[in-house]
Amino acid sequence: MILWFTILQLVVAIAAGLLAVILGLAGRRPSDLTVGSLVLVELLLIAQVVIAIVAPLAGNPPTGSLLEFWVYLVSAVLLPVAGVAWALIERSRWSTVIMGVVALSIAVMVWRMQIIWTVQVA
Repeated sequence: MILWFTILQLVVAIAAGLLAVILGLAGRRPSDLTVGSLVLVELLLIAQVVIAIVAPLAGNPPTGSLLEFWVYLVSAVLLPVAGVAWALIERSRWSTVIMGVVALSIAVMVWRMQIIWTVQVA
C-alpha cells in the first residue's frame, strides 16, 4: 500500500462518514451529496484494489497476512454498495446515518489494511 493514498482514503472516508452522520441526525434523507460521497469512497477502494495487485509486482510486498489483507479489502469494497442500496430502498434519515457508519467503518478497515501491509511480520 502507498502511505499517501491510505491517508487520502482515510480523510475522504472520515469526511464522508461525518457528513452523512451529521446530516442523518439532522433529519435529512439520502441525497446526491451523501450518496456521492460514498461513491467517492468506493472509487478510492477500487483504486486500492488495483494498487494492491500492482504493488507486489513493483517491489512493495506485504509483510503481514495476504489473506487477511484481501478479506479486509474485499469486505471494504462491498460495504459502500450495501450502504447505498439500503439508502435507496429505505429512504429515511436513518439510512443516511447508516451510510455514515459505513464510511467510518471503511476508514477503520483501510487503516487496518495499512498496518497489515507494512507493520506485521508474516
